[in-house]
Amino acid sequence: MSHHHHHHHEETSHECHCHEHHEQHHHEHEHGGVKKQLTLIVATTLLLLVAIFIEKHYELPLWQLLLIYLVPYLLIGHDTLKEAVEGVIAGDAFNEHFLMSVATTGALAIGFLPGAETEFPEAVFVMLFFQVGELFEGYAEGKSRASIAHLMDIRPDEAHVERSGKVESVSPDTVTIGEILVVKPGEKVPLDGVVVEGRSSLNTVALTGESAPRDVEEDDEVISGCINLTGVLKIRTTKSFGESTVSKILELVEHATENKSKSESFITRFARYYTPIVVFAALFIAFIPPLFSGSFGTAFPNWLYRALMFLIVSCPCALVISIPLTFFGGIGGASRQGILIKGSNYMDTLSKLNTVVFDKTGTLTHGQFVVEAVHPERCDERHLLHLAAHVEHYSTHPIAIVLRDAFPEAATDGCAVSDIEEVSGQGIRAIVGGQRVCVGNTKLMASEGAVWHDCHLSGTIIHVSIDGSYAGHIVINDAIKTDSLSAIESLKSLGVERVVMLTGDQEHVAAHVAHQLHIDEYHSELLPTDKASHVEKLLAECHANNRSLAFVGDGINDAPVLALSDVGIAMGGLGSDAAIEASDVVIMDDYPTKVSLAMKIARRTLGIAWENVIFAIGVKVAVLLLAVFGLGTLWMAVFADVGVTVLAVLNAIRALRMSH
Repeated sequence: MSHHHHHHHEETSHECHCHEHHEQHHHEHEHGGVKKQLTLIVATTLLLLVAIFIEKHYELPLWQLLLIYLVPYLLIGHDTLKEAVEGVIAGDAFNEHFLMSVATTGALAIGFLPGAETEFPEAVFVMLFFQVGELFEGYAEGKSRASIAHLMDIRPDEAHVERSGKVESVSPDTVTIGEILVVKPGEKVPLDGVVVEGRSSLNTVALTGESAPRDVEEDDEVISGCINLTGVLKIRTTKSFGESTVSKILELVEHATENKSKSESFITRFARYYTPIVVFAALFIAFIPPLFSGSFGTAFPNWLYRALMFLIVSCPCALVISIPLTFFGGIGGASRQGILIKGSNYMDTLSKLNTVVFDKTGTLTHGQFVVEAVHPERCDERHLLHLAAHVEHYSTHPIAIVLRDAFPEAATDGCAVSDIEEVSGQGIRAIVGGQRVCVGNTKLMASEGAVWHDCHLSGTIIHVSIDGSYAGHIVINDAIKTDSLSAIESLKSLGVERVVMLTGDQEHVAAHVAHQLHIDEYHSELLPTDKASHVEKLLAECHANNRSLAFVGDGINDAPVLALSDVGIAMGGLGSDAAIEASDVVIMDDYPTKVSLAMKIARRTLGIAWENVIFAIGVKVAVLLLAVFGLGTLWMAVFADVGVTVLAVLNAIRALRMSH
């Protein structure tokens, strides 16, 4: 499936439709939306200059002038006006669109009052600023989405089916139940089924999060989405594509996204409080003082003029451009650190995280096996590894590969190895340098008569015997990433109260990792659906206390949970496309410390946004107070608008320079 730049997918119904997280910016995410907006901005600017020229050089009646200015005003503002009207109809009147519409309508109207200056150009300017601000933010989010589109990997988009003696490649949704699939090593299993021929081990990490490979042979069930590692398998399908595990999980994702509570972008939240204050204050100024003035009729035009003046001054010009710029900087700065944030609204949520839930495999651990410890009896560690590597020399089993990697010299030291036999479900026997060496599990030891004992470490234990007597064991584990501990410490230092680890792995493995990473709360042996229900429970607790939750994971099995949580963070490099699709933040590399870095960047960005809000409103209030006492001059009002805007923009640019 091709993934276009923006996620407008193909016609196939099983695609995952988890985009359009943002209603508020939908008009910019259309393909080429940025181009369209740029064109509008340029055209409006030119028309505005023409209008100003006409006003300066020709004495036109007011209503004709208004018509001339309405052209650029409506060109740039029609979207905003439309959204304002829609908001009022939907009962959500006090949004940023309504604020802009009221202020600019006031500016257009004020010129018609006796003795008032016209403010036509100002009305157009404000709308223009608003769109430029939106453009910046849309561009930053678009860029971050585009980089995400590049990370996509491919779902099983073809199945190899045996039909009348030939193997054909077909689309998985055309395969019927009971057909025979051929899956070669390295390919994904496209549909659920049962093995009829061949044996192999499967990597199920994408589905279950289990880092240990699963061995399958004839009559074993296989689920779609696993990657076949070693042998060719013939599989008889038991479910159609729509009913298969992969499709089911993708469906879960879609439903999770529908239930997700949308966090609002900063300017929307701000407008929700600011707009009603401004609108009611203006109404108050227009109607209340004239009631007490003795003659309502003569005083009203005067106070209406002041009310409109107040509306114009309180229009948050400076904020309209500087806040989107701040987020543009924040999103850009984060992406330079390898953190892609899909929208400015997630910055808000990131800055006040209270609970962070980690998936274990591939997030806190590498998701790949390494030899963690060697416990020999009767020989040294080198010798034990040496024997194991030789015995496993020809095996393609994942554990064999780990043992070979642990002792690469075995490939060239010329030891004689003969009589290799794989004992199904137990391990391998071979003659190495004249001794009979067995490498495998406890069943193999028992059949050799070797007295084995268990290890105090948790993980996959590989036992070794020489000539029937026990020689020790090798512990293989999913290695914890070097920065996992510091990642969790730094989250706690940022004020995250709960860090929770979820995993499909066994209890003892989970306990071991949780202990090493100082994680207070963990749940193990979970299926993908269990994960979702655990996170739902945690989410409910968070939302009850007005807090937010982030989930960090990779793999298809995490996609539903990523989509559910307030902020879904996908660990990039190895993440599956379903996970990247469902998440709100993608970490390009595999360092869990980037989660706390993302929080720091978000806090810093919001800090700058608040500085701008307080500064801009502070100056405006000061100018308004002076105006009330008759001390305000026009140039002060101009500074309150233009000067503040320039300073706020300069402050916003600081957000771009995101250092650690």
